[in-house]
Amino acid sequence: MLIYILSSVFMYIMGLMSFCFKREHLLMMLLSLEFIVISLYFSMNVYMSYFNNEYYFLMVFLTMSVCEGALGLSLLVLMMRSFGNDFVQSFSLLW
Repeated sequence: MLIYILSSVFMYIMGLMSFCFKREHLLMMLLSLEFIVISLYFSMNVYMSYFNNEYYFLMVFLTMSVCEGALGLSLLVLMMRSFGNDFVQSFSLLW
């Protein structure tokens, strides 16, 4: 059981590192955020298995993460249509 917890922590840290290092492109940032969400889902799945298989919260979390991914992809499409690239620095409303 410890190997599952350590692997989820490792996945989370690698996702955060890739988010920090690939912050120029919006698509790479979205992919690293999805990797972080998958690692959190994996760790919560291991954690919820202790509580008599209470997986209702996991379905709510998965639904919210899908909504987050769809919102990120819609922002990516909007940015590609407006600016022609996915560089975060060219999105002048944020800076």
